[in-house]
Amino acid sequence: MTAVIDLRSDTVTRPGPAMREAMATAVVGDDVIGDDPTVKALEEAAAAAVGKESALFVPSGTMANLLALLTHCGRGDEAIVGSESHILHHEGVGAPALGGVSLRSVPNDERGHIETAEVTAAIRGGSPRTTVVCLENTQNRRGGAAIPVSEMRQIAEAAHAAGASLHVDGARIFNAAAALETDAKTLLADADTVSFCFSKGLGAPVGSVLTGSSDFIERARPTRRQLGGGMRQSGILAAAALYALEHHVERLSEDQANAKRLAEGLASIPGLVVDPDTVDTNMVFVRFDGIDGIAFTAALAERGVLASAPVPGSLRMVTHLDVNAAGIEEAIVQSASAAESLANA
Repeated sequence: MTAVIDLRSDTVTRPGPAMREAMATAVVGDDVIGDDPTVKALEEAAAAAVGKESALFVPSGTMANLLALLTHCGRGDEAIVGSESHILHHEGVGAPALGGVSLRSVPNDERGHIETAEVTAAIRGGSPRTTVVCLENTQNRRGGAAIPVSEMRQIAEAAHAAGASLHVDGARIFNAAAALETDAKTLLADADTVSFCFSKGLGAPVGSVLTGSSDFIERARPTRRQLGGGMRQSGILAAAALYALEHHVERLSEDQANAKRLAEGLASIPGLVVDPDTVDTNMVFVRFDGIDGIAFTAALAERGVLASAPVPGSLRMVTHLDVNAAGIEEAIVQSASAAESLANA
């Protein structure tokens, strides 16, 4: 049987032998009381990678963003988020439910961008008081779009001028940096806090990090424990994340080249609507013309190619380190076969 080509997400990657070896040999302690050396090493490296003073290792990106909001905001305060942001749509409204923090949305356009004027108009200084503006980079629900440093800087300046902070949900920030031909430090220079994931394109099995000033991270640390994020001998997980940070950042350009090739191949198939010019990073979104999307996804799965549909009316394919160029070519072949089978049904 042909191996499954899993393009549902870059979260499906599995640790390879070298990463597993790093996990098996990790020196560990009790991170809750601050003596796990591997976690400390990871936090130092993660903070340095994005140009911040300090970092806090957490189980998930959702927790990292929640910690950021709960630390930036008091009960009754407000956070501005994009209308298509992960924080708004996919994080269980944690900040409102657990922290009494309002989420006020401003429009993301079709490419994920937010107008600075929209942010300025939305910021409030009374009750509720806007204490943080949140940007997402890459913009997941808008095709994995990479948001340029100029836009990030303008929105940061608007937030800071109004006395608010800027938090960046950078789950795939290294993908964005690669697409924009810059580095994460430059891209995030104007952000006060940044979260990013090790368990997506970087290929670790578990974990994210919240970064910011040393004071901010120390204030976030006890809240992590309140949320159940104290993981004791978590150096075993941190070792995988550290390996990913050291070995898998530079190779993200391979995934992005594979995504571009996938988009070009799919665009040539009748019934599938794809614009390769909108593929910035490792996500390809497919719409349909005369083909039922649910039936196509099922037909594709029968042929050994898995995809997901996170936005109504479209299918998403995400490239990652477990699918090579040959796998991409096979996915194109099987997509053509699935589309043809439905057209002839």
